[in-house]
Order: sequence, then C-alpha cells, then structure tokens
Amino acid sequence: MIEVYIDGATAGNPGPSGAGIFINANGKVERYSIPLGIMTNHEAEYHALIKAQEICLELNFKTVSFRTDSELVNRAIEKEFVKNKTFAPLLEKALLLSEKFDLFFLKWIPSSQNKVADELARLAIRKNNNEDASR
Repeated sequence: MIEVYIDGATAGNPGPSGAGIFINANGKVERYSIPLGIMTNHEAEYHALIKAQEICLELNFKTVSFRTDSELVNRAIEKEFVKNKTFAPLLEKALLLSEKFDLFFLKWIPSSQNKVADELARLAIRKNNNEDASR
C-alpha cells in the first residue's frame, strides 16, 4: 500500500500558503512542495489532500493510505460533512477524488509523525514568496 503524508501550512492566517506531500511507494520516495497562494491554514490542509490525491491518481496509485495531522480535515472526510460552509467545495472535491481509488484511507496522526510533510509545506510557503517577489 502507498503511504502519503500531507500537510498544509500558512505564514499568517490567512497568508502565503503551501502544501507538503511525502509519498512512500513501496520504498520509492517522492516529495512535493506546492505553493498555494494566499489562504487560511485550514484551506491549505484541504488543498494538500486534494493535490496529493491528484498526484497519486496521475501516478496510477489506486490503493493509498493518506496521513494528516489535521483533525479538521480528517473528521470532515470521515463524516462527509463540514460545519463551516467555506470548506464545503473543498470537501466535495476531496470526496469525489477519493472515489477514484480502489482503496482510500485517511488517518489522523500526531504532528510529531508528520515532520517531513510539514517541512515540505513550509518550503512551499517560501517558494510562494519567491514567486511573488519575481513578479
């Protein structure tokens, strides 16, 4: 089974944001730092999941276990419901993507077990700032 660790981060809330994605595909490791623009931390967490799902589908990974330290995102996927309607379109997109996998799991883990994805998300924030500076 493919293991995917995800994290979203922002500098400020809202602020420049990034997604960190760490994929362990049976010993083959891939890392992604994706700048997301200006958004809230919770939005960045959802976008990290969505980007990770899209990457896994592009790589034709069909049995995937995603790990997140975001209790908000984990609960929303588990219950297929969000209280804050701002997140409804993001949840809907993540749920639609999850249906494209043969097996889709999302598990909450403590931040201490998600350090690589966190570092990648923080790197993405800096990339975001570098892109802004180059415009």
